[in-house]
Amino acid sequence: MNIVGSIFKKPKLVQVITTAEKVVKVKLSNGHEMPGIALGTYLGFDKNGVIKSENKQLRDAVLNAIDLGYRHFDTAAIYDTEQEIGEAIKMKIDSGDVRRSEIFITTKLWNTHHKRDEVLTALKESLANLGTDYVDLYLMHWPIGLNKDYTYSDVDFMETWRGMEDASKLGLAKSIGVSNFNEEQLKRLLKEATVKPVALQIEIHPQIIQTNFVQFAQDNGIVVMAYSPLGSLVPRFGMQLPGPKMDDPVLTEIANNYKKTTPQVVLRCLVDRKIVPVVKSVNAKRQSDNIHIFDFSLSKEEMDKIYAFDSHTRFTLPSFWQDHPYYPFEKIDQPIADPFIKPTSV
Repeated sequence: MNIVGSIFKKPKLVQVITTAEKVVKVKLSNGHEMPGIALGTYLGFDKNGVIKSENKQLRDAVLNAIDLGYRHFDTAAIYDTEQEIGEAIKMKIDSGDVRRSEIFITTKLWNTHHKRDEVLTALKESLANLGTDYVDLYLMHWPIGLNKDYTYSDVDFMETWRGMEDASKLGLAKSIGVSNFNEEQLKRLLKEATVKPVALQIEIHPQIIQTNFVQFAQDNGIVVMAYSPLGSLVPRFGMQLPGPKMDDPVLTEIANNYKKTTPQVVLRCLVDRKIVPVVKSVNAKRQSDNIHIFDFSLSKEEMDKIYAFDSHTRFTLPSFWQDHPYYPFEKIDQPIADPFIKPTSV
């Protein structure tokens, strides 16, 4: 036996799989890929309007998220978070931790720029804020057009979509899609569009699972993204909302089966439906928990238990717009007039 040879055998190479590599990639209809979870960056609002990041809180949260394995960041012009997201991504690119091609940025067109020639102007402003030459996904935030003074605009959302198509053809947005459309609006868009939407971002959580709408979108090759994916598990606008909480016994039992938390179970339910959750947090521990959902899968019985919470309850319901001809949701008898809910903050 060759003792020397046995001692100095080449060590086996051990492949280290990073968290970023464990995150599923979702294929878009145009061939691009979207990471299967996004960090939401809307900080909410209070009586003064949109809550702004202080002392680079959001930038640091994005830096931490990249370290944890997040590669998809969701923002919007109205959130006023694009600059700090762009700053964090640039810092990580400059340090060699990531390449721009590894980062997927979603941002959104606000309602006051719905005329076709305004779309490119708005997108270029977002690109300047983000410090990038293109966004990976540009969404029409709402089908609702507004004038600069927030009176209703009569601009047809199909005119707005032509501007979105312009952005796509110029390469300023690699992909385009919509947010907060209803099924009838999406059907019209699919029928009349030259460039088809690749993504739809809507509210989905245990209290509004939107089964039929999700299936329709997916049947038409549209990737569905879920905002507010935790529903009533977390406070919203500083209030506890009706519905299951972190310690709900049904969710807790499922979570214990996998040694996971109840939010992880709710997020995994979306992943198992091939939906991309957009989950926001500036807390490092919660960011870590939220992304560690790709190492287990729920059974049909467990998912059915989560679906049982469905009460068709929306937590984003801007009923102050419900007289607009393109308001996408069901109308209510007493529109919300809460001073904390401002049209400029949705």
